[in-house]
Amino acid sequence: MKHTSVLLKETVDSLNVKEDGIYVDGTLGRGGHSGYLISKLKSGHLYAFDKDSQAIAESCENLKDVLPYITMIHNDFRSMKEELAKRGIHEVDGIMMDLGVSSPQFDDPTRGFSYRYDARLDMRMNQEQELDAYKIVNTYSFEELCRILREYGEEKFTKSIARAIEKQRAIQPIETTFQLVDVIKSALPDKVLRQKGHPAKQTFQALRIEVNDELGALQKGLEEALSLLKPHGRCAIITFHSLEDRMVKSVFKEYSSVPYIDPRIPIKASDIKQADYNLITKKPITATDEELEENHRSHSAKLRVIEKKGE
Repeated sequence: MKHTSVLLKETVDSLNVKEDGIYVDGTLGRGGHSGYLISKLKSGHLYAFDKDSQAIAESCENLKDVLPYITMIHNDFRSMKEELAKRGIHEVDGIMMDLGVSSPQFDDPTRGFSYRYDARLDMRMNQEQELDAYKIVNTYSFEELCRILREYGEEKFTKSIARAIEKQRAIQPIETTFQLVDVIKSALPDKVLRQKGHPAKQTFQALRIEVNDELGALQKGLEEALSLLKPHGRCAIITFHSLEDRMVKSVFKEYSSVPYIDPRIPIKASDIKQADYNLITKKPITATDEELEENHRSHSAKLRVIEKKGE
């Protein structure tokens, strides 16, 4: 399945790209956002990160005509500051991240991301790491399973699913996505199974987030990204589920807000430290009706943008 970039124009255009600017794409994927940004550069350069070596290989092919304008880095965006410093870059004009799993990852049966294909439980974005979904499902304690299902899947039937997993793996290991789907279905009441949406969606989301430490990476990545911005530099983030969006919204609010000071404290307004960042999107940008029709992935996408204040 062809991967179509979500909120492509909105994201890149929100960065106010300068022809000679230095930019970062924290989630290269198949190169959709990167390619569009590079089309706006003349003497500028883009540094693009991805922890999936397969994504980098495909982007090398997709962006072969503009390779002089891009440096691809096989690493997580949480390490962007260190990786850029190695290359003599200490501040940038703009940073973008698309936090969704790309369609080729979901649609590759060997990667084990999707409940729609039977595959070994994997879900690793970085194929070189040890922790995968199989290890979590078959070795995590009941309490640990409950925690990730509750915190990362926002699953209502946490204990029932964790108990069903424990029961099944005591008989034999749960090795594939379809085996796990059957276990999840066995733990849910009939009325839930009849509802719209796949009954395994939240469990699979929870496992994917745990395998890839997505929220830990996002927290660190956001802090690194904002610290790298030049004055008037912008950071644009696309989220796809409420956990990510709440984190981005919270961090952006923290960086763009003046700390509360009790009015009874005798202090001049001029002495109060002002925020170093401006929130560009008071409300998130979402897909147009046209994009919603063309790309089903865009339905849950939200774009938030923040700018570092000028001197």
